[in-house]
Amino acid sequence: MVTPTDTAILTLTQWLSPAYPVGGFAYSHGLEAAIDAGAVTTVQDTGAWIADVLEHGAGWNDALFLVAAHRAGDAGALAGIDATARAFCASSERVMETYLLGQAFGSVTGDVWGFELGGLAYPVAVGHAARLQNLPLLLTTQIFLQAFMSNLVACATRLVPLGQTEAQRLIRELTPLCAQLAEQALAAGLDDLSSTAFLADIASMKHETQYSRIFRT
Repeated sequence: MVTPTDTAILTLTQWLSPAYPVGGFAYSHGLEAAIDAGAVTTVQDTGAWIADVLEHGAGWNDALFLVAAHRAGDAGALAGIDATARAFCASSERVMETYLLGQAFGSVTGDVWGFELGGLAYPVAVGHAARLQNLPLLLTTQIFLQAFMSNLVACATRLVPLGQTEAQRLIRELTPLCAQLAEQALAAGLDDLSSTAFLADIASMKHETQYSRIFRT
């Protein structure tokens, strides 16, 4: 296991910061449709929704894809992981989300660090880049999940709406779950892929035809 260094920690916080130009702020992962439908109206609803997506939906699966990409031994294995990551997106908007985020991440990270990342799905691109940069897998997965969760909280902050203090409290409360899932993902594999966050999947489908919307997904 790679021991985190100050450089590794700072690199990961740069890659997964809201300021990194991948455009993550533009994607609500179906949460906008859920709020529009009245399924998420309070900070408690928001926390429960995001926790379910983390534990039983795309959060868990993306962690597995990141881990698998970090451990991929060759280009063929990486391509297979990437194809599976796209196949596990339940709607066309989710495919667009993971592809465009991955494309943006790969372009910027490739230009700055000199990597060839290609057009990989977002968690696959992050996992592969972390391997190339020799960044610790556990820490990469933890920060990736926290960044994913924090982006959804930011969406809810605008749309529910939540107060800034409520939003920060929610991020603090959900961070231990991110750490727990990262630990579990390192002990799991792609055979453990699973998604039972059906309402989130349906919300992402409904978002495609939503009359008025702010976010791309």
